[in-house]
Amino acid sequence: MTKVFPDARAALAGSIKNGMTIMSGGFGLCGIPEALILAIRDSGATGLTVISNNAGVDGVGLGVLLETKQIKKMISSYVGENKLFAQQFLAGELELEFNPQGTLAERIRAGGAGIPAFFTKTGYGTIIAEGKETREFDGQHFVMETGLVADIALVHAWKGDTEGNLVYRMTARNFNPMMATAGKLTIAEVEHLVQPGEINPDHIITPGIYVQRIVHLNAPVKHIEQRTTRKRAAV
Repeated sequence: MTKVFPDARAALAGSIKNGMTIMSGGFGLCGIPEALILAIRDSGATGLTVISNNAGVDGVGLGVLLETKQIKKMISSYVGENKLFAQQFLAGELELEFNPQGTLAERIRAGGAGIPAFFTKTGYGTIIAEGKETREFDGQHFVMETGLVADIALVHAWKGDTEGNLVYRMTARNFNPMMATAGKLTIAEVEHLVQPGEINPDHIITPGIYVQRIVHLNAPVKHIEQRTTRKRAAV
């Protein structure tokens, strides 16, 4: 059975439902599975819980799902680049579970590794620890965090083969490899699709056993979240 689907809508067909938990890779706008996010918007699914470092920016990435109010809850680390995110949260229209960034990454990694919970020093003695189990080890205090898994994990890769082996490029790697392991169904959008054997095995970051569906992107747009320029020097 082929893992390759003709487009993002086809890859999500029959799998996306109201109330699901979705993981979405990326950091800011770097390495986000934009085509798959747009396909979720077009599916009309609502009441979604989305696990992602942030929610893109207004009008791009997960920001489009905030515009349509398809997201019920965000489990994330950073919201500073999305005004709509902040507005919906402050208005009580969006639930938010804040995580220190390293804790969020480890919760996802733990979920993918089958680890139900772990202890970390990060957040002990702060509101992050409220309502959570704490414990002392070797005279130091730790707070327990639970692993995270998702019904569907959406990831973006620079290169992949038709068996789902993935390679990520530079900082676009970010949260994608952990999320690929933590989804009951993992769908990858790839910029360059090749045949099995064309990727050096030593370069594979996510083995194909974790990936069930693949979409080949056609000339994806690379957004710049914050453009900083300087004047040319006088010649």
